[in-house]
Order: sequence, then C-alpha cells, then structure tokens
Amino acid sequence: MRHLALPAFGLLLFAVASCAQSQEEAKAVLLEGEAAAMIREKLTAVRPDLPLVAVLPAALEGFYAVEFEDGTIFYTTEDGGFLIAGDLYEVTATRFVNRSEDVRSRRRADTLAGLDTDDMIVFAAEGERKAVINVFTDIDCGFCRRLHLEVPELNRNGVEVRYLSFPRAGVGSPSYDKHVSAWCSSDPRTALTRLKNGESVEPRTCANPVAAQYALSQQLGVRGTPAIFLEDGRYLPGYMPADELLKELGLN
Repeated sequence: MRHLALPAFGLLLFAVASCAQSQEEAKAVLLEGEAAAMIREKLTAVRPDLPLVAVLPAALEGFYAVEFEDGTIFYTTEDGGFLIAGDLYEVTATRFVNRSEDVRSRRRADTLAGLDTDDMIVFAAEGERKAVINVFTDIDCGFCRRLHLEVPELNRNGVEVRYLSFPRAGVGSPSYDKHVSAWCSSDPRTALTRLKNGESVEPRTCANPVAAQYALSQQLGVRGTPAIFLEDGRYLPGYMPADELLKELGLN
C-alpha cells in the first residue's frame, strides 16, 4: 500500500506518543458540548495515548478545534470522522484573521495567569497598573536589549513588565549562566539591566527557575526573542517600540 507523506506536525497523530496520558489527565481534557465528548471518544478509540487538552467549537460552523499538549491544533467534523491539519483563517473585509490563535491564546492566558511572579524579574508600573506584559527574553539578544530600553516608558504608562528567561543557546550555555546570575542576584532588576547594557555582574548560582522557564517558552511556541505575551494570551513575536505596544494594549 502506498502511504502519503504527512506534514511534520501531522506525525503527531501517527507516531508513537512520547508519553501516554494518565486517566486523571484524560479526564482533565476541556470539552464543550456533547459533540466534543463524542469526538474525543472517537479519536482516543484509535489512539488512546493522544495528548489531548481541549475539544472546542471552532469559528467555522459545524467544526471543532482539537488541541494537543504541544499547542498543535487540528479541526474535525462534528462526528469526528475527518481531521484537517493547519490554521483556520477568517476572511474579513480588510484582512485575514487567524482563528486558531483564539484557541492558543486562551490556553496561553491560563498558563501565564498561573505563574508565580516571585519567579520572574518584574519591573512594576508607576502608579496605577493598567496592563501587564510577560516577556521571554535573552540577555545577549540585540532586540531584547532595545526592548529593555523601552521599559521605563512602559512603566510610566502603567505597564508592568514581567521577564522570564529564554537563553537562546540553551540550558548550560554562557547566556544561561548570565540569566542565573541575574536571577540569583540580591537586586535582579539592576543585574539584568547591567547585563543587557553589556556590563558584567558577579557570577552567582542558586535554586532558580531559568531552566523551567526555558522549557515553558517552548511549550508556548516561542521560537525567538523577545517574545511578548499579553494578559489575554496574545503572542507578539519580536521587538516592538513602546508606542506600538501601548496601542496593542489599548493605552495609546
């Protein structure tokens, strides 16, 4: 029998899963409506180890979005008889709107809301806090350094900036060590700023969240830095000056 080639992300459905779900995890799948429960039952009958996290009505009438642990989204008919790989776009009068991002954003928002700010390096808003951005940053990234120069302006406009670590060279790299030194410093904000200015700080080590945040960034789909996440889960990849960020936040 001849087999069709599959996109890389399509292999998720056909390759052996890296880890099977426990019964408790399976019960935690977010389902909306009777059709969603039926879809899950049909899919897991074929592959009991599918790492499903949600089955939700899609923006396209008659279809459901099936979300997996790694953020991959498929679309299925109401009876679960067909699966479609790829993002769903709505065609409006002025632009194409990625409706798959609606699903991802909800998941990201829930994940980010559950994080402890004590594990982040936080630059607080001046006066009333009007918005929060979560930024995965790399100390040696040029555009991350440019964004850091915008932080005082963001703070003055009521935006709290919460930094999480994304050492692009990976865990154990010199960049990773800088992140650890900043986090373990007695004054993490000053240490981070100095490092982003190309200065040195005293090397330090302690129990820290840097490796865990690096792993989380990959779970959230971060591929480069800076990676900015808004409170509603929207993902803004890359550098953005303060005035543009304020517009995205509805503050300008």
